[in-house]
Order: sequence, then structure tokens, then C-alpha cells
Amino acid sequence: MTLYAELHRHLGGSVVPRILWRYFQRNRPDISSQFAAYDAFEDFYTRPRKTLEEYLELHTLVESVQTQEALPYFIYRLIRGAYIFENLAYLELRYTPYLRTPEHLPQNERIEKMAEIVETVGRASQQTEYPVVTRQILCMHSKLPGEVNRAIVDLAAQYPEYVCAVDLAGGDAQYRDRLDELVSLYAHAQSLGINTTGHLYETTEGCYPELLPYLMRIGHGIQIPLRHPELLKEVAARGQCLEVCPTTYLKTGTLQEIRQLKTVFDRCFDAGVDIAICTDNAGLHNVRLPFEYETLLTQDVIGFDGLQACQEAAFRHAFAWPHNSQPSSMLSALLRRTRLPRAEAETVEAPSGLINQAWFQ
Repeated sequence: MTLYAELHRHLGGSVVPRILWRYFQRNRPDISSQFAAYDAFEDFYTRPRKTLEEYLELHTLVESVQTQEALPYFIYRLIRGAYIFENLAYLELRYTPYLRTPEHLPQNERIEKMAEIVETVGRASQQTEYPVVTRQILCMHSKLPGEVNRAIVDLAAQYPEYVCAVDLAGGDAQYRDRLDELVSLYAHAQSLGINTTGHLYETTEGCYPELLPYLMRIGHGIQIPLRHPELLKEVAARGQCLEVCPTTYLKTGTLQEIRQLKTVFDRCFDAGVDIAICTDNAGLHNVRLPFEYETLLTQDVIGFDGLQACQEAAFRHAFAWPHNSQPSSMLSALLRRTRLPRAEAETVEAPSGLINQAWFQ
């Protein structure tokens, strides 16, 4: 059994259509009544959009119901599915906490309530029943005021046990008029010792080299190898990893076919730039991480060696993976212990001695 790491998954887009539909039927009939049946809702929820901006509007549908009271419901099912159906050992969930606070409150009160959201998500993610190492990435948002975004960065620093990084999300075309402010926010995050990633070079509108030096990983980043391959040398020198989410680019109209990603992988591999394959919005796409792997393989975008390199890169660039080795190495050590004579087995230790036995039962 192979265990995987998922580095780029949005809380808002992670809820699979059937789970969201059942929640609407039980708690929000005003939404479910807009659709004749589940099939109509699934078609609406998962169909491709023409632009990234149109695609991002779907997040507001889920954000409106992911209240503090409802978050444990969604997160339990999310972790359960990640463990049972995706073989995830590690998951970073990203979201904007401000957008889970009550809209009727004034801004200062919503900022104060963000801490409660982080604590709720953190507690709900710690599930012994489905042992997945889970951390949060708090997203600044291109449509939020600078005061709110700075509060999000400060909040990330207050909860190291739950939060592993900050991100910048929202429509990337809106970064242009706020570059100085965004650079300042990332510099502030760095001064607090917070890990950084950001939605950058996803579309042709999101190419801002000014922000690249402040990122430890790059959210998407596919336009670097596609349109700005001269930057790959710098990306490799910084040790930055691209978080590539294949299905997203078809859903947003950024790419017309999956095989266009072959250039992304080939140029990155040649330049020594790591890629972690991710899902982005598994619910909106109605797809799981192993399906992303299979699609890339069957469409000849990458081979098995490339796939293994990306899977290893995901654990290597994970902000909060607590072990020195990835699960495959730990499994091999454990299996070796079971095959050796007892006396010899007692002299063999798994890497770091840090194996969670529950993963393998």
C-alpha cells in the first residue's frame, strides 16, 4: 500500500458533491430546492467554467455554509474520505478563516472570531479513527482589506500546533494593484517564521515575479515552465516546489487538454524543479488524488519514475510532515522487521523510530 501527501487542497472545494447535497437537503432546503434532483446539482457543481473568476464563485456557495457549527461535520467526512479512499498520510487544508465568520458582524469582530475558526478546524482534524497528519494553511485573499490579511498572518503565528503556513488566494488578476502591500505581508510572515506559499503563475494574469522570492512553494506555477521558462533556474536555486493541480486547469479554462501539462513536467524535471501533484478542489472536481496520478500516467504526461519523484517531493516539501522519511520507507523498515529472525529484528530500527502503528493495522 502506498501512502500519499496532499499539499494543496481547499477546505471550501474539498466537499464531495454527495456530502454537500445531503447537507443542503437536511439544513439548507432553500439551496437544494433550486435543483430538481441530485444529478442536476452535481452537474452544476462540477462542470467546467470558462474562467478562473467564474470558477472561484463556486467557493462562495460552500463558504456560506461552512460556519463554525458546521465545520466539524464537513471535516470529519473529508478526513474519512482522504484516509479510506485516497490513502493520505498527510494533508494540508487551506482556507480563509475570515470567510467562515458571520457576515453580519463588523470587520473587527470577524477578525476576533477567526481564532475560533482555526481552533474548530484544528480540533475537528485530529481524528484517531482516521489517522492522517493534518495541518492548516491560512489564506490571505485578494479581495480582503490589508488589515484583515495582516490579521490572518498574525493568526497563523499564534497557532503553530494547527497552522503550518500562509497562502495568498482569490483572483490573481487583482494582485497587480496591491503588489507592494502583498510583498509587505509576505515579508511580515517571514519575520514571524511562518512558512509561505501562494497562488501564483496559475493563469497568464497571475505572473508576478515580484512575489516569487517570498514563497517557499508556489501554488500552481504552471505558467513558469509554459511561458517563462527562463525563471526555472531561479526557482530551482531557491528550492521551490510547484503545487500542480491537473484537473483545475481544465475546470477553469486555463488549459484545453491535460497533455499540455507534459511541457510543465518535462521542463521542470530538466531544470531540477520539484513538483507535488495535488487536487486543489477535490469536491468541485469530483476527483481524488490517485485519480490525478492515473490520469497523468494514462495520458502519457509523466511516467512512473516521474510520478514517484513527485510523490517523494510532496513529502519532502510538506510543511509539517513530522518524520524524517516518507511512509514507503517506514513501511519497508517495518516489513523487514517482521521477516527477520527475532534476535536480528531487534537490532533494526525504523527511520527515527517514528512509526504510527495504527496506519498499518
